[in-house]
Amino acid sequence: MDVDTLNGHSERPLDNSAPSPEQRLPSETPSSTKKPTYRLRYTLSGHTRAISALKFSPDGLTLASSGADKLVKLWDANTGEIIRTLEGHKEGISDVAWSSDGDYLASASDDKTIILWSLELGTAARTLIGHTNFVFCLNFNPSSNLLVSGGYDETVRVWDVARGKSLKVLPAHSDPVTAVSFNHDGTLIVSCAMDGLIRIWDADSGQCLKTLVDDDNPICTTNGKYIVSGSEDNKIYIWNLQTRQVLQVLEGHRDVVLTVATHPTRNIMASAAMDKDLTIRLWHDDTL
Repeated sequence: MDVDTLNGHSERPLDNSAPSPEQRLPSETPSSTKKPTYRLRYTLSGHTRAISALKFSPDGLTLASSGADKLVKLWDANTGEIIRTLEGHKEGISDVAWSSDGDYLASASDDKTIILWSLELGTAARTLIGHTNFVFCLNFNPSSNLLVSGGYDETVRVWDVARGKSLKVLPAHSDPVTAVSFNHDGTLIVSCAMDGLIRIWDADSGQCLKTLVDDDNPICTTNGKYIVSGSEDNKIYIWNLQTRQVLQVLEGHRDVVLTVATHPTRNIMASAAMDKDLTIRLWHDDTL
């Protein structure tokens, strides 16, 4: 996961994005003319309030979802069947993140806590306490020994996963922090906030290395070939990164598309919308 294309700020590289992190797209050649043809494969139901986040596991076998109903749900990414529901938060959940080995899932909640879930046991392994307001976003570093989180208390926190302790508190922004991530080798942290600022931090020292300004906050992700964005018109747009042309528009949701996720290896996407549509939709493209 590259620090310079954080979800929510996809069209502006950071070394010259309620959002989630994304990957840098490889360059497409002029001959890359084949357009995506995603089709709805499954509609998943189970959440009783708005779905806040969708994340595929690193091996692509499982899709995790979280919502305002205080629940985390795990789904079979191939069949759309429900695997397990994780309960433990006292308020709604804003984000989830997988460890790199897929053994743990972290969830960020309005109850001001982060829960680390053991997926082998299906129970809470640790509860991280320290934020003084809603926890909005989080991500593991590549080796998954550290976790970074951001919240409505305007801070970025770095956690020791094994001990469940806060290592650093960065007074990051003057508004709620909406997205956080490590770069590919874990040496840098990037944070974005409602103040329109993107900040890059040294993960070891906690020093702010660079501040950038970006007032645009689209909800975006990538599948390694295209940019995928949810929209207020209830649609999903698939874009060519270089030409910025819309290649496909997916329709079916009955409310604003709040979160989108792309499979790590296959041509599968997941999407979810706001309260008028409590479903998760899995889209497949079998032609690419």
